[in-house]
Amino acid sequence: MRYAHEVSRSLPATVALEAFESAAFHGSFTTAARELHVTQGAISRQIQTLEDHLGVELFVRERQRIRLSAAGEHYLTHVRSAFDRLEAAALELRTLRRGGGVLQLAILPTYGTRWLIPRFPSFAEAHPDIQVHFTTRVAPFDFAGEDLDAAIHHGDAHWPGARLDALMDEDVVVVCSVAYQKKNGLKAPADLRKATLLQMATRPAAFDDWLKAKGIGGVDGRRGPRFEHHQMVLQAAIAGLGVAVLPTFVCADELADGRVVEAFADTHLRTGKGYWLVYPERRAQLPALVAFRAWLLLQHARPATAQPL
Repeated sequence: MRYAHEVSRSLPATVALEAFESAAFHGSFTTAARELHVTQGAISRQIQTLEDHLGVELFVRERQRIRLSAAGEHYLTHVRSAFDRLEAAALELRTLRRGGGVLQLAILPTYGTRWLIPRFPSFAEAHPDIQVHFTTRVAPFDFAGEDLDAAIHHGDAHWPGARLDALMDEDVVVVCSVAYQKKNGLKAPADLRKATLLQMATRPAAFDDWLKAKGIGGVDGRRGPRFEHHQMVLQAAIAGLGVAVLPTFVCADELADGRVVEAFADTHLRTGKGYWLVYPERRAQLPALVAFRAWLLLQHARPATAQPL
């Protein structure tokens, strides 16, 4: 049965887009012509056809030189994104034919570097035909508007229109360097009043939440320098810049080897939040995601002292 295509698309020819992308990259019609094995005149005509189609000038012509116009710079980002997605789709189809696939995965920066990447070789070895493309994210996003198959999410078990698999609860600990602890005489939570509190920009309430959960008042938990990632906060604590609230998986190695210590006794706290694998319903049966999900859940189910598979 044949179906009528109800939407009429007004799309430029691919050859014109290739000419535009190459000319924009090289800043030269002549170099683009050599790259695409056509004449300089052919490139010029393709660009002119594209500009006529769009109704804007993509390049500013200055004697023998060209440069992208403001409209051209804007359009170039979309053209390159479209080519990247077409290339990824072709790669995915080829690998799917071999039983593999491509997984577009968004990860939290510190979770990726401290937890996931050190264990990832076992997945790569077990699934050589699956390519995982990692993107780091700290801000919320919408699966409907982005080319992502899954994400590692921190927070509550809530993401509209998506499935969530629990990975691990979040436990935090208050740490600093030995030198900082001794210099500032840190012995109890009240001593945080005179300490520099190392803050993470995306979790400005981390100290306040810890203080509230521990029933401690009289400390301004919002003051102190801010850093973008947990890894930066940890390095600041190691350097003796102050005291940090960190997830235990972030600083476990540094606690074990003494580069940081608990600022005082009994700082551990389970926050009530956690880490989740999140993916849209429509991607749930993607072979690459099915394989990655099974591996990831197994890794998180194993004891922390066990070696990665």
